[in-house]
Amino acid sequence: MSSRMPPLDECPAWKNLIAHHREVGNLHLRQLFADDAGRGERFSAEAAGIHLDFSKNRITGETLRLLVRLAEECGLRERATAMFEGKAINLTERRAVLHIALRAPRDRRVACDGIDVVPHVHAVLDRMAGFADRIRNGEWKGYTGRRIRNIVNIGIGGSDLGPVMACEALRHYSQRDLCMRFVSNVDGTDFSEATRDLDAGETLFIVCSKTFSTLETLTNASTARAWVTGRLGDDRAVARHFVAVSTNAAAVAAFGIDTANMFGFWDWVGGRYSMTSAVGLSTMISIGPENFGAMLAGFHAMDEHFLGAPFERNLPVLLGLLAVWNVNFFDARTLAVVPYEQYLKRLPAYLQQLAMESNGKQVTLEGARVAWDTSPVYWGEPGTNGQHSFFQLMHQGTRAVPCDFIGFCQPLNPAGNHHDLLMANLFAQAEALAFGRSAAEVRAEGTPEWLVPHRCFEGNRTSNVLLAERLTPHALGALVALYEHSVFTQGVIWNIDSFDQWGVELGKVLAQRTATEFDSARDPDLRHDSSTNALIRRYRRLRQQGD
Repeated sequence: MSSRMPPLDECPAWKNLIAHHREVGNLHLRQLFADDAGRGERFSAEAAGIHLDFSKNRITGETLRLLVRLAEECGLRERATAMFEGKAINLTERRAVLHIALRAPRDRRVACDGIDVVPHVHAVLDRMAGFADRIRNGEWKGYTGRRIRNIVNIGIGGSDLGPVMACEALRHYSQRDLCMRFVSNVDGTDFSEATRDLDAGETLFIVCSKTFSTLETLTNASTARAWVTGRLGDDRAVARHFVAVSTNAAAVAAFGIDTANMFGFWDWVGGRYSMTSAVGLSTMISIGPENFGAMLAGFHAMDEHFLGAPFERNLPVLLGLLAVWNVNFFDARTLAVVPYEQYLKRLPAYLQQLAMESNGKQVTLEGARVAWDTSPVYWGEPGTNGQHSFFQLMHQGTRAVPCDFIGFCQPLNPAGNHHDLLMANLFAQAEALAFGRSAAEVRAEGTPEWLVPHRCFEGNRTSNVLLAERLTPHALGALVALYEHSVFTQGVIWNIDSFDQWGVELGKVLAQRTATEFDSARDPDLRHDSSTNALIRRYRRLRQQGD
């Protein structure tokens, strides 16, 4: 399919956007709003309970028309349909990309290689629900007969970031007598601090690894097994204190986990798209099967909107096209994601992997070097905390940083006027970034002339505002699916494979080779460069002094 598409820089809409940018690139948001009294309403859209105000982007109606045309010329509709139909759109790994099947209702059909996968998905979800209920109601007992009160998820990448984010985001809905912990880093401190105050007899470990061979995860899992058996005094305790999320039954059994307590998923589930698969077991235990189902419904609502809505009213498409506009025409190198909701404090980290592992690519689907920038760097912190750290740069720095503001109209934890102040700050920051404050305005406030330059804000800084009624499981699902499909939209425009991640492989290979050299009596392998050899020698010497 991709071979029929012209290179991006040969698309008529791309060429027209270049010419269009020369006409509108210097327009200020002050002028754009002054010229269009209804701009705030006109450049907005809504779906699945999420309202998107994109009026504070440096666009006109013509910009939007050309961006939509670009999506059409790049085959976005065809590529989205191919994904939903289970075609192998992950070209380099020859795999289908069917995370959308993970949240499809029971009565839907989603085929992969001619097989409807939805019944298999729901069979796993039903097993997860049964297990989650047994943990939540105390039916599942540990080896010593005590109730499980602590859940420790061991994974890395998508097997960690998704559950961590979701459990924190939906903590309001969690069962509070269960303690949720997460271990991902191979740094022993991560495991040590996660388990320091836990009772092994009341602790269950969920080991998330599709192949059950991921170095960091298996290292931490082995440490957890030693921790459990050392405290409970019997290797048989492993079967009552460990479950696995994996597809490798033989390796799971060899570890000592009963394969009856193994929850599987499929090759067509990428790690960063897996939080609605069995990887979400910790989330389901925390919030319960009913709330987990509501989250899946939110994902599905946004999936349906993405597949069927016209591009000019399609939230993921709009968000993706605006990212392309900002990256490729305004040289935006980063995107700040600032949720004005403390429960979403881990969302920026989650989106870092989703976006940057997906679109941090430098070759096209055909293997040619791209001639345009691809993914921006995603980053962020919750508001209002960010206002007292990096917002200085966003307002007065030398490089403009587009920003996604995320807010909710109703608080989960009402406390005086806290929520009104929180949301007032969100709206004020978006307004200040857009319109700034001119020298004349600063002088009119009576500011001394020498101080005027320091108090000016040039404005014209791009932002989107995403609003929902309340942070519910459904809203979280819709929000994450919105970003998933936005990232996909960007990847289609840039003609890259958003679903492979070969960039993580080289470091793993070199790390495994290097680790074998630390205990060797011989000099480090001279195939290393002089810097690496010198660092290894120093590390070995100082480590031995600490033994």
